[in-house]
Amino acid sequence: MSNSVTSERFCISVDTLSLIRKYADSTFVIKYGGSAMKSKSLQLNVIYDIAFLYSLGIKIILVHGGGYLIDNWLMKLNIKPKFERGLRVTDANTMEVVEMVLSGYINKNLVSLLNQHDIPAVGLSGKDAKLVTAAPLVQNFNDFTGKVESINSKVLSTLLDNSFVPVVASVASCLQGQTYNINADTLAGSIASYTKADKLILITDTPGILSDINDNSSLIKQMDLNKIYDLKSTGVITDGMIPKIDCCINALNNDVSAVHIIDGRARHALLYELLTNDRLGSMLVA
Repeated sequence: MSNSVTSERFCISVDTLSLIRKYADSTFVIKYGGSAMKSKSLQLNVIYDIAFLYSLGIKIILVHGGGYLIDNWLMKLNIKPKFERGLRVTDANTMEVVEMVLSGYINKNLVSLLNQHDIPAVGLSGKDAKLVTAAPLVQNFNDFTGKVESINSKVLSTLLDNSFVPVVASVASCLQGQTYNINADTLAGSIASYTKADKLILITDTPGILSDINDNSSLIKQMDLNKIYDLKSTGVITDGMIPKIDCCINALNNDVSAVHIIDGRARHALLYELLTNDRLGSMLVA
C-alpha cells in the first residue's frame, strides 16, 4: 500500500487511519463460527483481530456457534445430525449436546483466549439475566430449534459501557424455561438490531456471497437490499446461506448500517474487511 506503515500484524495506511477515526466508540456485533474455529491458529488469528479492534475503542459483542463440534459429539453418541433449510433440527437429545458444547466448551474457551490477550471477556448464553427470550421456530413438540422473541439489551449495554466484551452462546430459554437452540447468525442479527449496532460481521468459511458458488472469483463485494432479494428469488442464495442472508436483511431493516460476510480462514480477514477500502468479503447495505 502507498503511504503505509507495515507492522507485524497489519499494514496501516492513510485510508486505515481515516476508518479508525470513523469507528471510534462504534458497536460491532461479530458472529464467529464455521471452519475458522477448527484450528488453534485460525482461532488465534480471529482473537488477534478482535484484540486490535478493541484497542481502537470499538465496542464488540461476540456471538458464536460451533456446528462442526456439535456434529462431532453427536456422531460420538450415535446421533445423526439433521438439517432442514440450512437450520439444525434439534430434538431433546441433540439439545443437550448443543448446550454442553456451546455453553460449556466453546464459550469458555473463547473467553479464556480473549482474556489471555488482555480483553476482559464475559461468557454468556441467552439464559443469563434473561438476555434472550426464545420461542419455538416450528410447532413440533420434539424440535427445540428456537427463534428470538426479545433481547434484553440492557445486559449488553451494561457490559459494553464498562469495557467488557460479551461472548454469547446461541442457546436460550422461553418464558416457561424450555431450552432452545438458536441459529448463531440469527441471534447475532437480532442482537445487532436490538443494540442498534453500527455493523454486523459474519465470520464464515466462504469468501462472501458468490454469484457462482463454484467460483470464488465471482464474489459480490457490495450489494443493497434489492440485489439481495433478487439473489434469493433466483436461487443464487441457497441452503446454509439462507439463514445468514435472512439475518442480514433483518439487521439492515432495523437500522444496522452495514453487514459484512467474510472468510475467517483468511489471515486478518476482520482487519482487511473493516479497515481498508478494498475489503475482501461481501458488504450488504440498505
